[in-house]
Amino acid sequence: QVQLVESGGGLVHSGGSLRLSCAASGFTLDYYAVGWFRQAPGKEREGVSCISSSGGMIYYADSVKGRFTISRDNAKNTVYLQMNSLKPENTAVYYCARGWRISTVQSMCADRLAEYWGQGTQVTVSS
Repeated sequence: QVQLVESGGGLVHSGGSLRLSCAASGFTLDYYAVGWFRQAPGKEREGVSCISSSGGMIYYADSVKGRFTISRDNAKNTVYLQMNSLKPENTAVYYCARGWRISTVQSMCADRLAEYWGQGTQVTVSS
């Protein structure tokens, strides 16, 4: 069955960095767009960054542009999110998600449409 398992979350000081990983299983990553989403307490889930199956198309939320970098290693069936210059407002549960074969990075991240979701990993940024 399809599984997405996030790791790499934790507690970091403002200005610090974290690298999230999403290990995918039960399907071949090559064929799908994947992305990272987050949900802070009392707020709606938002798309942080999404990457197309080929890696040629990438979406970033305006709030993370220049600080976060998404990447994928299809050979390892793993997606990464490198987060630098973290801010307290980045505190949230971060989720990995997989789209459908026809998903675009825009439809995934902007419209928050995904077929499968991971369980999430907590990221806490202290001031």
